[in-house]
Amino acid sequence: MSDSPKKVSIFVDVQNIYYTCRQGYQANFDYNRFWAEVTEGRELVTAIAYATDNDDEKQRQFQNILRAIGFTVKLKPVLKRLDGSTKADWDVGIALDIFEAASDCDTVVLASGDGDFDILLHRIKKRFDTDSIVYGVPKLTSDFLIKEASEFVAIDERLLLKKGGR
Repeated sequence: MSDSPKKVSIFVDVQNIYYTCRQGYQANFDYNRFWAEVTEGRELVTAIAYATDNDDEKQRQFQNILRAIGFTVKLKPVLKRLDGSTKADWDVGIALDIFEAASDCDTVVLASGDGDFDILLHRIKKRFDTDSIVYGVPKLTSDFLIKEASEFVAIDERLLLKKGGR
């Protein structure tokens, strides 16, 4: 067995993490602490944060913070439907990127509580023997996703920004 560090790829469903942290804790996710935790002792292969692009200056600043941390930020425009509702779903893009990255790393880290990813985690384990670590707000993360993950890490106060900054 080699002593080389395990290879990791990181994928963040920004909208899911934002809304579940707000709903569960009325707080924001600490991306710097998350980054430090998931990259410690590992070789980073890729890190992608998936966000929506609604031409908002505050969101652009946040996306620049993600880039400064080390994420590649992929943006999808918010589509406005005829009935006035909006849609900007990254699920297929995230799934494709994870599946393509799985053969090049030992572990995939997914920050999302979306149960639609459970079959993906099952498939990358079966096909590539790639482990998965899911970060999510416990009461807002799909039980199916937790079950399929090699490891589930609860987003709690430790991974949240304190009120008024850090």
